[in-house]
Amino acid sequence: MIAIFKREMRSYFTTSTGYVFLAVALALSAIVFGASTLLIGTSDTGAYFSLMLFVLMIILPILTMKTFSEERRTKTEQLLMTAPISTTQMVMGKFLSCLCMFLIALALSCINFIPIFTYADTTTDIATDLPPNVSLIIGNLIALILVGMSFIAIGIFISSLTENQFAAVVITIAILLGLLLIGLFNSFIESYAIRTILSWLSIYSRYTNFTYGIFDIGALIYYLSISGVFIFLTIRVFESRKYR
Repeated sequence: MIAIFKREMRSYFTTSTGYVFLAVALALSAIVFGASTLLIGTSDTGAYFSLMLFVLMIILPILTMKTFSEERRTKTEQLLMTAPISTTQMVMGKFLSCLCMFLIALALSCINFIPIFTYADTTTDIATDLPPNVSLIIGNLIALILVGMSFIAIGIFISSLTENQFAAVVITIAILLGLLLIGLFNSFIESYAIRTILSWLSIYSRYTNFTYGIFDIGALIYYLSISGVFIFLTIRVFESRKYR
């Protein structure tokens, strides 16, 4: 697993993939942060973190699209499956490398918070707002990590099904968008049971509590479950190919 992890991390920084991902991630997060806080003169980061879910929906499929699609396209998938490591180790190595890149991007994006702390006492508009809530920011960052894990797990699963990277990106974004917006259909459905199911499945609905400073244990279990299920499905995909 460590060998796969090192191989993947090396590939990110010996090619343009890692640098492009970090550049796009930081640019989009900066734009969203400026539009949701600085331009309206507030230190409330709730809107920023809510919008970041949609940023992750765009950038993480770009990160995961090549994890297995590239291996199939270049015919190196068989080398991976016959390597002296288990399928679980292979998949986890890929997953952890994507997660590591995401964590690097998320850590670097914390630069965005500097203005609301530095200029809170000097900028008139921000000074009239409440001071930045550090615990709220930390809680939301943890929540973003959990959501990111889920998105990455879904992305590598879709990547394992096709050798077309563009198709992997489009399908992954479509699935993530559906999971984000599924709760919005509640207002059009009369059945209470169906509304409950849709709310349970909606990633956005479960994330809302974090923006208010409420650490939702149910959401924590949900995100970890999503990650576990799709990692398991990816492992099963490769296990089935070994015996064809």
